[in-house]
Amino acid sequence: MIPTILGIMLVSFAIVQFAPGGPVERVIAQLTGSDVAATARIGGGAGEAARAGGGAAAGAAGDVSSKYRGAQGLDPEFIKSLEKQFGFDKPAHERFALMLWNYIRFDFGTSYFRDISVLELIAEKLPVSISLGLWMTLLSYGISIPLGIAKAVRDGTRFDVWTSAVVVIGYAIPGFLFAVLLIVLFAGGTFLDWFPLRGLTSDNWADLSWWSKVLDYFWHIALPLISMALGAFATTTLLTKNSFLDEIRKHYVLTARAKGLSQREVLYGHVFRNAMLIVIAGFPGAFISAFFTGSLLIETIFSLDGLGLLSFESIVNRDYPVVFANLFIFSLMGLAINLISDLTYTWIDPRIDFERRDV
Repeated sequence: MIPTILGIMLVSFAIVQFAPGGPVERVIAQLTGSDVAATARIGGGAGEAARAGGGAAAGAAGDVSSKYRGAQGLDPEFIKSLEKQFGFDKPAHERFALMLWNYIRFDFGTSYFRDISVLELIAEKLPVSISLGLWMTLLSYGISIPLGIAKAVRDGTRFDVWTSAVVVIGYAIPGFLFAVLLIVLFAGGTFLDWFPLRGLTSDNWADLSWWSKVLDYFWHIALPLISMALGAFATTTLLTKNSFLDEIRKHYVLTARAKGLSQREVLYGHVFRNAMLIVIAGFPGAFISAFFTGSLLIETIFSLDGLGLLSFESIVNRDYPVVFANLFIFSLMGLAINLISDLTYTWIDPRIDFERRDV
């Protein structure tokens, strides 16, 4: 886990060094009026530096050569102060080593453009992503596994055929496109106005009773959750089906049936543990993607301010502390879940172990 996360951070840090633009360029673009990014946000320390730079630019005579595009006319001392403020006055290897040292202590610093600590910013956005990711994972696995088992038992029947068609069609439809369709149909777009269009709760949520709060929460999350989970069923459902089919055809299942065991006892007493190994292997990736990659467009469409949207805006705005903090946290979560997944293998099937043996 340690060399893996070091490699992830090193490669990402190296790519950023060669990527065009940066926080210094963002401030310069704000000063010169050339920043047209819709998600650009500058506030706090960076905003104060930009205002100071504006005054310095007004007093500068002629163009000043600079390594930053668009910096002509700005005071070189102001550019140096920006570099120092963002930490670019140090060599790349020193900045990387300092970043790792801080991250080991879970010190992620302060956002360049929002004047708030990165941990506070992530904590502020986390409830949205947890709501989407956790419920989507539970919903997809809670439906896919029983459906996959049912399809395996009824392999080749009409039930198997039409459910396969529905699952594949759902997988082929992009989640964001289905989200737009749901808005048009059920969120006041053109037809019905049954569901809210933005946020996780209503404005009067604090005044509601506890059961009304629960209903209000699920009322708001229904459409985003359906949009995200639409394509999540296919892979797990078909994987579960094929895994169960492979196990059902093995000799130990025939022996169990010959002993007079019921279909349920055979499936859940003998087949389930062996068949679920390959399904569990895909859980870490599905769980992590539900928190970030799968939620970005959905968060944007339904105006849900979560980690997916935060990460995207931070990349666009070159807010590196937020970018690398998100990358570190997601990578650490993924590696930890992979470890838990490996340990779960041994719990499900005691025959599996990870001890090294000399042959």
